[in-house]
Amino acid sequence: MTSSIRRNLLLALLAILAVALLAGAAATYHASVQQAEVLLDYQLRQTALALRDQAFGAVTPPALPGSEDDFDYSIQVWNEDGVSIYYSYPPHVFPNRAQLGFSTIDTPEGPWRVFAMQGRREVVQVAQPVSRRDQLAAHAALQAMRPFLLLLPIMGLSIWVVVGRGLAPIARLARTIGSRTPAALQPVTDPVPAEVQPLVQALNELLARLNAALQAQRQFVADAAHELRTPLAALLLQAQLVERASDDAQRVAALAELKQGLERATRVIQQLLTLAREEPGAAPGRFESVSLDELLTSLTLRFQTLAAARGVSLRYARTEDIADRPIVQGEPQALQTLLSNIIDNALRYTPAGGEVVVAIRGAPRVVTIDDSGPGIPLEERERVFDRFYRRPQTSVATDGAVSDIDTMAIDVQGSGLGLAIVRAIADRHGIAVSLGESAAGGLAVQLRFPRDAPPP
Repeated sequence: MTSSIRRNLLLALLAILAVALLAGAAATYHASVQQAEVLLDYQLRQTALALRDQAFGAVTPPALPGSEDDFDYSIQVWNEDGVSIYYSYPPHVFPNRAQLGFSTIDTPEGPWRVFAMQGRREVVQVAQPVSRRDQLAAHAALQAMRPFLLLLPIMGLSIWVVVGRGLAPIARLARTIGSRTPAALQPVTDPVPAEVQPLVQALNELLARLNAALQAQRQFVADAAHELRTPLAALLLQAQLVERASDDAQRVAALAELKQGLERATRVIQQLLTLAREEPGAAPGRFESVSLDELLTSLTLRFQTLAAARGVSLRYARTEDIADRPIVQGEPQALQTLLSNIIDNALRYTPAGGEVVVAIRGAPRVVTIDDSGPGIPLEERERVFDRFYRRPQTSVATDGAVSDIDTMAIDVQGSGLGLAIVRAIADRHGIAVSLGESAAGGLAVQLRFPRDAPPP
């Protein structure tokens, strides 16, 4: 069920007002009853004062037509000898002795409030039934409470209108955002109350991130299309060469070139798929406990064939200290891809006779991959993590000579996606990646794994 701010505010404020009004009404009722009691006692005393020192005959007043309910007061007068010389109609049963002042007495007709006073020659007593006094007090109290009862619905209607006007800017903001097209990702600049500013600010930040992600996605698609166009054009050319081959030797050579072109295109597509899986927002994998020592040992053995083919020495500087064999949390396949790309790049850019060393150094969760290749200049170490970025030329030392060789001449399968994949996987796992210079003058890649893995 969708919650309503207006309804919630109305109910909350009405509840508070109702409690406050009820408490005020209760206090008013109690005060009104007390004031009515004081006023009725005052009337009893004034009636007695009005009858004091009057001349009364020992006669019974005649019965007048009317109901007994019309009589609120009962009056009795005794002379100085204690003889009743006057009583009002209808007669009521009271004690023969009057208690001077105010008192409440019980009679067969119920409790009565009585005031008696001593005159010069007689005693005057005025009484009123307590039930009648209670009725009069309750009526007066309810009359005093009537404004409170009428105030509650008026306040409820007022709150509904005021809250509606207060929430009008939010409704306008919702209409403004709802009228936007999917491509309209510019910040919201409509004036809103201060209470809504944090929401608008967070929304603008989200729109900015979404715009950046869409721009990156468009750029990625454009770059991917551009990168795939070249190998596909080469494949078409190589296929035409196969068709035009005049003998078996030319046909075999052309088929070999075609096969290599297919391998390059397959590698680019595989890297694009890998990068897409590692992009922010992709479905997260399941994090598990991974032994860095076992993972590095396995990868070193796996790349020995490639290293031997390129004449490069690849070794894992494994230590016997059990403290240097940490367990980290992560997605095993992703971590394997991350380390594989770094080792693969090191082997491809290291000249024959060079060396690539993999180790866990400095701290239990810091992995280093050092090579003796040309390295990367300081000003380019951040750019190499961009997608499809390739260094235009690299100086490689071979047999003591220095020559300028195009990057693609060193790595014919390079696509500029390897380190981009490394950065995407590292960011998702909270791994800090830094590039430096190795002791042999080549590139040193340092991976610092977090102590506690971030949530996938």
